[in-house]
Amino acid sequence: MSVDMDTEDWLGCPTPLEMYKHQCSILVDELVETERMLRRARANIAGLVQMNDLLVTGKMAAEEKLRAVEVELSRTNVEYSERGKEIMGLKMISNQNEHLRIENQRLLLELAALRGPQP
Repeated sequence: MSVDMDTEDWLGCPTPLEMYKHQCSILVDELVETERMLRRARANIAGLVQMNDLLVTGKMAAEEKLRAVEVELSRTNVEYSERGKEIMGLKMISNQNEHLRIENQRLLLELAALRGPQP
């Protein structure tokens, strides 16, 4: 039995032109969706670039403040080091003064003992 039938006339079977049109509509929908995603991605990238610029500006300001604080800290360290040297010098003088006062008291007692009782 040889059946040679043209299946294009069958109910529900699309013609090649209908299949091409359907495929084209699917591709157009995908292209529209891709363009929408691309616009959204570009907007996201623009936002990220703007955020990066703000962060770079903030970082530069923070680094400048840090440099200023480091300079101030260095100046303060030098100042306190000099004051520390002055304090150490004053402590040494105070210790020498105390030693001389004690030695003076000892010598006065010796002198008083050598002179004997005063009438």
